[in-house]
Amino acid sequence: MKLLYLITARGGSKGVPGKNIRGIGGIPLVGYKAVAARRSRYCSRLILSTDSPEIMEVARQFDVEIPFTRPAELATDTATSFDVIRHALDYLENEEGELFDAVMLLEPSSPFATSTDLDNAVEMMITRDASLVVGVVEQKLHPVYIGEMDLHGRIGGIIDRLKTLSTTNRQAKPQQYTMNGALYLFRVDGFRSHRTIYYDTERSYGYLMDPYHSIEIDQEIDLLWAEFLVLRGYVDLTPWK
Repeated sequence: MKLLYLITARGGSKGVPGKNIRGIGGIPLVGYKAVAARRSRYCSRLILSTDSPEIMEVARQFDVEIPFTRPAELATDTATSFDVIRHALDYLENEEGELFDAVMLLEPSSPFATSTDLDNAVEMMITRDASLVVGVVEQKLHPVYIGEMDLHGRIGGIIDRLKTLSTTNRQAKPQQYTMNGALYLFRVDGFRSHRTIYYDTERSYGYLMDPYHSIEIDQEIDLLWAEFLVLRGYVDLTPWK
């Protein structure tokens, strides 16, 4: 299987300015994904899609290839990840004649996926004939406790659901999971046909990661929390050193 490892990192982050080149434990976010990709046994080619010269400069320090500059229209808040992926695949096919079987999409905002995680995801795809493998983490709060609050502060929808639960089935609720943004591995043919990675319910799998390695950087406080996890040893930086 020929795999493209694709790091996507635009320069216009609003929640955390300059997010993709901010550091945790002395390593920039884009560097975490670059090192993990480079150390993966299954990486056929590693490229970066970005509009930012600053991100390009940092990524090159980690031996990331940058075959193009992302077009401005794909670096806005309204551009989707799928648009960015299609552009990268189209460029490599049309300009360089290179085709891939699958893509490992790596977003720097969820930095702590190791090369072992990436390899395990690829092996899961191969052994289970998966169309999609995504990083997931256990969800602490069950969806039954989540709902809307109206303009007056009422939470009737949540209460209605809670009224249907007995003490027994409250305790027996199955564990819930959510995507953690750490890795998205998908087959190119299915993505091309459906223009999305979310199309095959039977062959889509979650690769379970622990909560500490599932942190996502969306706000400044997330960077502080990640730095704390590293300093206290909850996240060991050995895989990236």
